[in-house]
Amino acid sequence: MTSQHMLFEKRDGVGRITINRPDEANPLDVPMLKTLFDIAIECDEDPEIRAILLTGSGDFFSSGGDLKFFQKYSDRAAQLLKEGTTYLHTAQARFARMDAPMVVAINGIAAGGGASLALSGDIVLAAESASFTMAYTAAGLSPDGGSTHFLPRLVGLRRAQELFLTNRHFSAQEACDWGLVTRVVPDVKLMEEAEALVQKFAKGPSAAFGSVKRLLASSFNTAIETQLEMETRDIAVNMPSHDGLEGINAFVEKRRPNFTGNR
Repeated sequence: MTSQHMLFEKRDGVGRITINRPDEANPLDVPMLKTLFDIAIECDEDPEIRAILLTGSGDFFSSGGDLKFFQKYSDRAAQLLKEGTTYLHTAQARFARMDAPMVVAINGIAAGGGASLALSGDIVLAAESASFTMAYTAAGLSPDGGSTHFLPRLVGLRRAQELFLTNRHFSAQEACDWGLVTRVVPDVKLMEEAEALVQKFAKGPSAAFGSVKRLLASSFNTAIETQLEMETRDIAVNMPSHDGLEGINAFVEKRRPNFTGNR
């Protein structure tokens, strides 16, 4: 489930994931992506995990795919890329579809696949010193990690074209101004604020959070009539659930709700 380069800890309702190759800028090789895939399934299956926190160790969030790894095995690079992107993309899909919100704390430079992974969170906090570059075409490569899905939706087509084609570096504040990250925080406050968020989510109405995530994900490609029906079905399921009834009772009784994450 865990490895020295992809750490995972479950505590207080939170699954904490740390990319841990700080001496090499936290690059992602195929074994690490397989571990991330396993972690995503564990988070999706464990009802005690009600929030996820993803970050990197050291000065980088992640420099993206481990190009030295792929150079070493260049005779079967295509095979390894298909394997690695299968792990990465399936993990991202699981994180996107599960009830637990994922908070990403970007502690430093996020490049290539690292930037794609960073931007796929539900809430994305960036340290003031963090920066980004898409980086793919600088190495003669095309994007992965869902970046061609997320980036145009977040910043628009013209800005996405610029970032992919020029590979220019952009700051955390510019990323926030463009809507790529949720908030920029002082470096020393990054993990404190990220922890406060995941602790709040871990005590929240998990099924309702999951409905929000899935409804928003479908909204770009769904006809209005279909989207309205999906909203009706989800709220009709959530209202009579344990947490739905608890939320209503707490509102009427003017007290704080005690959500358990149960449907």
